[in-house]
Formats: sequence, structure tokens, C-alpha cells
Amino acid sequence: MKEIEIIIERGILVGVNLQSDQNFQYSMEELANLSQALEVEIVGEVTQNLERINPSHYVGTGKIEEIKHFIDETEANLIIFNDELSPSQIRNLEHDLECKVIDRTMLILDIFDRRAKTREAKMQVELAQLQYMLPRLVGLHASLSRQGGGTGGGFRNRGAGETKLELDRRKIEDQIAKLRKDLEIVQEQRETQRKKRRKNEIPVVSLVGYTNAGKSTIMNQLLQKLGQEENKQVFEKDMLFATLDTSVRNIELPDKKSFLLTDTVGFVSKLPHHLVKAFRSTLEEAREADLLLHVVDVSNEEYRFMMDVTNKTLKDVGVEDIPTVYVYNKADVAEVNYPLVSGDNIWISAREGIGLDELIQMIRQHIFSNYLTCEMLIPFDKGDVAAYLNANALVKEIKYDERGTIIKVELKESVMKKYEQYVIK
Repeated sequence: MKEIEIIIERGILVGVNLQSDQNFQYSMEELANLSQALEVEIVGEVTQNLERINPSHYVGTGKIEEIKHFIDETEANLIIFNDELSPSQIRNLEHDLECKVIDRTMLILDIFDRRAKTREAKMQVELAQLQYMLPRLVGLHASLSRQGGGTGGGFRNRGAGETKLELDRRKIEDQIAKLRKDLEIVQEQRETQRKKRRKNEIPVVSLVGYTNAGKSTIMNQLLQKLGQEENKQVFEKDMLFATLDTSVRNIELPDKKSFLLTDTVGFVSKLPHHLVKAFRSTLEEAREADLLLHVVDVSNEEYRFMMDVTNKTLKDVGVEDIPTVYVYNKADVAEVNYPLVSGDNIWISAREGIGLDELIQMIRQHIFSNYLTCEMLIPFDKGDVAAYLNANALVKEIKYDERGTIIKVELKESVMKKYEQYVIK
């Protein structure tokens, strides 16, 4: 029986620190984490300080020689660059280094490809991959023969590689058009769901934040705390982009108030433009929210940079001017006081479940501010009204007299207007 050879990818990371970027070292650490998420063994790192990127090779020619020596020393078979490379840069680098070259964008697209579970997420990732691939086809086909078969004019005079390239380009453009059409249908379905929610006046709270900040943990802990079914739990793991699929859960509070909690894809610095565009419809869940919970890993020294990246990405997809609570998670690891509430900021430990009561209270203050308390007199022959209020509002007190049932109740302003004929106080 023939043995299957397992190829271990051994990678060298390459980054350019442009104009003394203070977040450069962290972006290189993040590149290593992204690589490890794809089980690449990192065997070295090459960095260079530059005022501007080298247009032909990304790094200077001297660094090319340094990388070549590194490849020989470490037996690396993959070079990973910290920025998105142009088609010509990839072509030149692969030619000079005689080694497989990928950039940060390709790396992130590959992780998303592996993590996507739902049909929508898979379509979004494929669309981003094809949009990335289209301008780079020439580099991918550099090794194909350019020698034409035949001496006549016109089509037969063109090289086999050029013909194949044209066919591939057409195939990719067709597939992009098909994916866009399919995603538009999914987007329309999402919009129908949103309209239904708006009609039912169900408030929406959206978890946003950097990847691995603890959004899924917060969602699961809230579900557990409020005794919701186990099968509503979402996947969580201490890894980058553990989940890509938007999860929506109905959170029911003990006083019969409820809201929808949505968990969106996490962000990362230099998130590929195509990917942000492809996931736009998913991220629009946050745009329709009544409240954002911006989850921050406060134990990470770069947490302020992560907050800036998240805010910029949200702005890019049109998520602006939505009330926001900043949830500083992993406070137990950061060794700061918790639970602690200061204005619209809260420090918690989702893993320990500490600070959730305070978080629920903050959510209440924001999304249930349109609730009023009033007293109603419901005639005995209007039992259906009393039954509705018992089932859908917080009944604080019930008394009876000869006129009917007197109910002291907390409810939405819109519901009170619907039954205002019964309001006595």
C-alpha cells in the first residue's frame, strides 16, 4: 500500500514597518497567530523599516537575498507577507525566491474558507476569494506555455496559456456574477426577517468586536444564566475567527421582556477589503441594532488598537450613530477591578460569569427606556385583555372591585396606547 506523504508547511514571515508604525510589532505577532491557525510552522521572521513599499518586490533587494539564505537554512517552503501584494510583486517574488509566496489577505481568506459553515458564509468567502484571484491570474499562469500552435492569424496564433487565462477569467467572472445574485436573494430574506422584527418591535442587541475578544462566550453565558436551552449555545474556542456565521438568539428576561442578541464575525487589522465587502450583508445585522455591545479583550496590551480597528471597520460598512456599551472582557486576566460599571463602560469576566447581572441591567436601561408603568381597569367581560397583559407584560399588582380587575403593569408605550381606554392612572 502506497504511503501518503504529509507535507508540513514551514513558513517565514516577512513584514515592512512603514514610517515607524507603532502597531507594527503587534501586526507581525498577529500574522504568526493567523499562520498557526492554518497549522503552518513558523521558522523565521524578516522585517525591514521603509518609508514606502518597494513596488516590484515589497522589500528591498538586499532583503530578498536575506530571505533566500533563510529558506536554505530552515528548509522553509512558504513565505508569508504581512500586507496584500500586487500581482506583479507575487510573480517577481516567486521567481526570485523559487518558493511559494502568499500574502496576509490570502492567509485570512484561507482561514475564513476553513471556518465557514453555513451556505451564506461559504458563498461570501468564495466571492471574496474569486475577487482576489481575478487580477492575479497572470501570476498563477506564469508557468504556462506562451508559444502558439500554428502559423495562421487570429485565435490560433495565441499561446495556450493566454487562451487558458481568458477561459479562466470568463469562468471566474461568471461565478462572481452568480454568487452576487445568490447573495442578493439571501440578503432579501434577511431584510424580510428584519422588517418582521421591526413590526414586532423586538429590540436588537448586537455583539461586535475584534476576533477572539469573547463575544460567543458572552452570548453563551447569558443564555446559560437565563436558563435558555442548551441547544442554543454557539460555538466558542480560544482561536482567531472561531465562528464566522451570524448567530441570532432570543433572550428572555424573567420579567417577560425579551430582545434579540446577534453575534457577528470578529474583526482583525488589515481585514481584506473584498472580505469586508462580501460580509457586508452579515455585518448589516449590527447596522439595524438598537444597541451595540463592543466587546474588548482588555487583557491584551493592544486593546485600544483593536478598538480602533473595530470602529473603523464598522464605519466602513455603515454602522454609525448606534448607542454603544463597551464591554471590557477578560478583566480577570488583566488583573483590573471587576465587575465595574462606569457610564457606558463595564469590566467583566465572561469566562467566570462575573459582571453579567450588571451587563443585563445596562442593556435594560438602553433598550427598555420606552417602557411605562400604569394602572388599568379591565372590565370582567374583557378577560382576553387581562390574559394578554398577564402573558406579555410585567404585572406588578392585581386588585379587584365591582367594576373589574385593577392591574398595575409595566409595558411598552405602544402597547399602553393600544389599550389606553383602560388606563386609569
